[in-house]
Amino acid sequence: MRTIFNFHNLIYLSIIFFSQIFHINAQEKSIYPLKFDSSSELKEFFKYKNDGTIIMSGHRGGRMTGFPENCIEGFENVISKHSAIFEIDPRLTKDSVIVLMHDATLDRTTTGSGKVCDFTLNELKQLRLKDYNGNITDYRIPTLEEAIVWSKGKTLINLDKKDVPMNMIVDIIRKHNAEKHVILTVHTGAQARYYYDRFPDIIMSAFARNLKEYHDICISGVPWENMIAYVGTSINEKNEWIVNELHKNGVRCMISLAPTWDKLESAEDRAKKYKMEIATNPDIIESDIPTEVWNVYINSNSPNN
Repeated sequence: MRTIFNFHNLIYLSIIFFSQIFHINAQEKSIYPLKFDSSSELKEFFKYKNDGTIIMSGHRGGRMTGFPENCIEGFENVISKHSAIFEIDPRLTKDSVIVLMHDATLDRTTTGSGKVCDFTLNELKQLRLKDYNGNITDYRIPTLEEAIVWSKGKTLINLDKKDVPMNMIVDIIRKHNAEKHVILTVHTGAQARYYYDRFPDIIMSAFARNLKEYHDICISGVPWENMIAYVGTSINEKNEWIVNELHKNGVRCMISLAPTWDKLESAEDRAKKYKMEIATNPDIIESDIPTEVWNVYINSNSPNN
């Protein structure tokens, strides 16, 4: 009987072992990675080709019930459904560690209150993050370093300009050799030039919402192949000329739906507006709800539509 019992146990443990292996492999296959082995591959990915393709960008990572913004677990949730890049927000702690937090204060997105810069990293790590609806989650505030390490081989993270000195951003990118999976948002031509002089191959997301911003980038001396351009919340008669000029230079143009249609309460209403914006042929769409926009994009390009 003892021999039979041990044999049955062996079979049971074998089933558990192989089921775990299968589970791990299934999880790996569920990730839609964006990985680039060279700067030339990265530049080719972002080059405008007039082929109708759209790259999704999760604004602050993206929002969904149970997943806070600027949260690594939230990023993983999105790329388990489709490929995406992520716009995130670096801020400094009291002890000069860079963490991810959009607001200057903790009140909206965490269980704490007060300014981020008034707390040490250790103090901030005691807090828990809230999702978009204010639900408290088990997730903690990540550091930028944690996000950079996590993102390699999985996706690209686009660092917005908040209160972190540019030299600190340079240092952390150099530390992790992260030029091929970190993008830098620049608001001016001077910011673009600063980063280009230190990282000649890095991709930057430049503001080009109007002629002033567009010309400021033009005179920066940064090659167009290093650029994607944020042109506003839509492509219309106000920015059409800028979009055309950027396209001539091989630059993909990005719109953001975060300030507009993402705020609609009804998913059905949002879908109608997303479809309308997709019809204007943006090259990159930034959204608080990237998976919803992605589904509309896929459905609008299906043979039945």
